[in-house]
Amino acid sequence: MDEALSGGPISANPVNPVWRGLKDVAFGSTAGIISKIFEHPFDLCKVRLQSQVMDQHARFSGPIDCLRQTYTNEGIRGLYRGLPAPIVGAMAENASLFLTYNELQNVIRRWNGYEYGAPLSLKQLMLAAAGAGGIASFLLTPIELVKCKMQVQMLAHLPPAASVLSPEAQRRAQVQALIHASATGATLPHPVSQQTSVQAPSFKTLDGPWSIIRRTVAQHGIKGLWLGQTGTFIRETGGGAAWFGTNEAVSSLLLDRLARRESLPRSGLSKKDLRWYELAFAGACSGIMFNFVLFPADSVKSAVQTEEELRGNKGKGKGPGIGEMAIRMWRKEGIRGFYAGCGVTVARAAPSNALIFLIYDTLSAKFA
Repeated sequence: MDEALSGGPISANPVNPVWRGLKDVAFGSTAGIISKIFEHPFDLCKVRLQSQVMDQHARFSGPIDCLRQTYTNEGIRGLYRGLPAPIVGAMAENASLFLTYNELQNVIRRWNGYEYGAPLSLKQLMLAAAGAGGIASFLLTPIELVKCKMQVQMLAHLPPAASVLSPEAQRRAQVQALIHASATGATLPHPVSQQTSVQAPSFKTLDGPWSIIRRTVAQHGIKGLWLGQTGTFIRETGGGAAWFGTNEAVSSLLLDRLARRESLPRSGLSKKDLRWYELAFAGACSGIMFNFVLFPADSVKSAVQTEEELRGNKGKGKGPGIGEMAIRMWRKEGIRGFYAGCGVTVARAAPSNALIFLIYDTLSAKFA
């Protein structure tokens, strides 16, 4: 797969760089906003599942239970808790990713003496993508810090995880209590259903994004906003290479198929020639690859960023870093702990990233 992949016919007249950059920012932002509104409830579920790895007792048995409990305790608004931060994050991430990815391709072309628009190999494209992801990580970490803290705030105000039981768990506990009482003659405790009553706090009592930013800066200084940066950098660098690399590779295979089917020269084809569902398919594959390959880095990053909110460490000094948290998670859950919430993340990644690339590539073709 090292053959040239990117670009269609070579152009001797480069597009104005300012116009090119504005298009990347506008199209990337638009794609990011639409996809984030669609995927946010699933992202919230992912963060909550990741953050419970270090709890003594898990609050949720899985993604469906997490979504059910969130809706039961917090309503539809709870499923979109913290949405403004990821909206801003999606705009910043996609705009910076597409902008820097395309510009780094031009840097590679100039470095190697290629003409403007000359196709690059998959390795060169993945190098540009990794660089784009690394740059984007510095914009994303503060935004994701706020998002993750907001997504788990409600959990910190609910009863301990061991007492938040599903109806099935409540029935099992009641049966066990009856068996125990019958065998020992003990007095039955209060019904489990009475013990599990949950009074959710009002959303008005929870910190908003600006309150979280002010508190973080007051306690840890400006650098506190970049808590978890190492995890974000690893995820975005490797993930960016996987994201764009997969998209380019799948798109190339689809273009090869189109060239054979229509008996057209492959060198004259580009993504503009693909059908909408082919662009969406390439995007879906990209999202699945990105989220699965670098998911452990994201899990550790989320655990670090929510440690203060969930385990009473507010204002008590610096919490565990990426390395220390990774060791803790490994000792507690093993490899399974690094993939908590991976299923729901990969499931939502396919349609979400299909939307991102479909919107971006369609807009790019229309306003070339």
